[in-house]
Amino acid sequence: MTEAIAEKANWKPGATGEWNDAQPIYRQLRDRVVAMILEGVLKEGEPLPSVRSVAAEYRLNPLTVFKAYQELADENLVETRRGRGMFINAGARDLLLQSERQKFLREEWPRIQATIQRLGLESKELLKGGGSQSDAQQSPSDTATPGKER
Repeated sequence: MTEAIAEKANWKPGATGEWNDAQPIYRQLRDRVVAMILEGVLKEGEPLPSVRSVAAEYRLNPLTVFKAYQELADENLVETRRGRGMFINAGARDLLLQSERQKFLREEWPRIQATIQRLGLESKELLKGGGSQSDAQQSPSDTATPGKER
């Protein structure tokens, strides 16, 4: 892995730096690169660390790293420059923002919205970022009935 990128971020996902058994490692590595692009750690035009260096550093099979990189290439987020390696494409961050927003709205928002309705939360409570003691003592008649629109 290049020194600059190694200093910027930890490639291993999770707080403990361990791989999650619930998802393939190549997918976790791909997701970590995506997060680094979205966070601005990896910028357009910058090279990805070589497959061999990532594989050696994290004791992964090079084919696992290659598969993660290939997914990024298939999504037009990176390009291979013959003899030089893989580089972040121009517009990759914007493309990711658009697709990740759509994915959030399609996959995660419906669950969040259902929880909000089930708990009878109001927009002012959500924007405030949590309830205070006076909110917790609010009578049930003061909150909306779950499932009903306001």
